[in-house]
Amino acid sequence: MKQFFVTLFLIAFTSWNILSQDVAVLKYNGGGDWYSNPTALPNLIDFTNENCQTKISKNPTSVAVGNLDLFNFPIVFMTGHGNIFFSDDEAENLRNYLISGGFLHVSDNYGLDKYIRREMKKAFPKLDFQEIPTDHPIYNQTFTFKNGLPKIHEHDKKPSQGFGIFYEGRLVCFYDYESDLSDGWEDASVHNNPPEVRTKALKMGANIIEYAFKN
Repeated sequence: MKQFFVTLFLIAFTSWNILSQDVAVLKYNGGGDWYSNPTALPNLIDFTNENCQTKISKNPTSVAVGNLDLFNFPIVFMTGHGNIFFSDDEAENLRNYLISGGFLHVSDNYGLDKYIRREMKKAFPKLDFQEIPTDHPIYNQTFTFKNGLPKIHEHDKKPSQGFGIFYEGRLVCFYDYESDLSDGWEDASVHNNPPEVRTKALKMGANIIEYAFKN
């Protein structure tokens, strides 16, 4: 009976979620600072609304990975520097959210890589992150990135890479690695990024939102 009601809920979610234009920050356990970059998402929302004809609520909220409220958002953003932990129930909730039409953007705020790869395996045991080719639509929305994911901050002299999890051919999770996109969305005074660097980060973020809304 429980599975029956969950199925009905997911059907309802997929039928109206396309019309929703709210986004949220994903709250997780494990000790990592899921709350970092507090000015990032509000700035990205303002930029996307101004440039991409979206009408996203300007006051993003946070939603716990195991909460059914997750299904209220077509896209959720996740960042941080440290450990991430998903319980079995949380991993199942995240999986159900993603396979029923939701989208997760993970921004490596330096130090997240080994934890996100481990925890996403709980949600998708048979799937791995794949590097996304530069001709993928996520790089070709309102803004075009011919060379793929832009580099925003330098850490280990590694190239920026965009990884994805594909479920039945659909990109359900986009992971920016060695880029620090969300740092580039923050107020200019936080990291003192040049205007052209912040604009580049905001344009890529807007592409991610556009893609998630369309797919």
